[in-house]
Amino acid sequence: MQRLTVAGRLLITAIIVGAIYYGFTKFGGQEALQKLAPTTTASASNTSDSKEESSSEENSLATVESEKKSFDYTPPGPIAGKLKGVVELGASGFNSFIIRIDADKRWKLEKADFGNSLVIENMASDDDIRAGLKKYIGGMLDYGVSGKDIHFVVSSGAVKAEGTQKIIKVLKSLKYFVNTVTPEQEGILGLKCVQPAEYADNSFVADIGSGNTKISWKENGKLTSVESYGAKYFQNGVSDETVSKEVSEKAKQIPEANRKTCFIIGGVPFELAKKVRKDKERYTVLDAPSAYQLDNAKSKAGLNIYKSIAESTGCEQFVFDWDANFTIGFLLDLP
Repeated sequence: MQRLTVAGRLLITAIIVGAIYYGFTKFGGQEALQKLAPTTTASASNTSDSKEESSSEENSLATVESEKKSFDYTPPGPIAGKLKGVVELGASGFNSFIIRIDADKRWKLEKADFGNSLVIENMASDDDIRAGLKKYIGGMLDYGVSGKDIHFVVSSGAVKAEGTQKIIKVLKSLKYFVNTVTPEQEGILGLKCVQPAEYADNSFVADIGSGNTKISWKENGKLTSVESYGAKYFQNGVSDETVSKEVSEKAKQIPEANRKTCFIIGGVPFELAKKVRKDKERYTVLDAPSAYQLDNAKSKAGLNIYKSIAESTGCEQFVFDWDANFTIGFLLDLP
């Protein structure tokens, strides 16, 4: 058989391709292609719509989450009023507060200072204490607080510390009187400061301090406060389990009606609130205890107390007040 030339092979190939194309178009191939194209477009469109819906749902959830973690309340401010100052001698240091308060006990925080005196560890000398106190006193006088309106309060946790007597001694040498409070009194003073009157019937107050924890509430006009371990319990070799059990038992005394919201203050709640605060809001809603990963021993111990209160009461809204302190409640109690 005679071999085909190159030109012949190309001619035959062209004829075959032409025949295939003719048959494809003749029997609906082009129409099939046109049907496929819209399907592909529709599929892409559906995918896009699905992504938009998913994104919308996520944004909606984020909005709900944001709304859930806000506490929209504005306390009434003082009308005119006068400046008063107080220094808290706490288990972990000196803290001072200047407020403006009117005749109806409406108040506003004007200035706050926080320090660390290592009082509970008995590592502060008389000179350290004198220097620290003079600093706070001088600062308040310069701010405009009258000398007779400066007060000193020893927290119930600090009273237990050996070094507290050093502070009282130095203050007496400076001609100042030192007020001491029991854990029950401290808890009630904290409630008077931090709990808005509108929430008295459906909330309680927790003050997690270094030396002790105070839980307080108001029921039928009566104020009640109970005490348990503070956030430095680990220094005394007390186990997390022991603390959790006792805190839970104390928290269960809170009436069911008062468990909707907890107004929480203290050193460890301050650390927790810092992690989730939005701008300079006064009230910060804490995350659930399980959301926090903490490093130091005191913070972990305080978180254990917070978790125990949350689990035993079922309260889901813990509101930290950046301006509150039990010593401000002391000022509010003054005539």
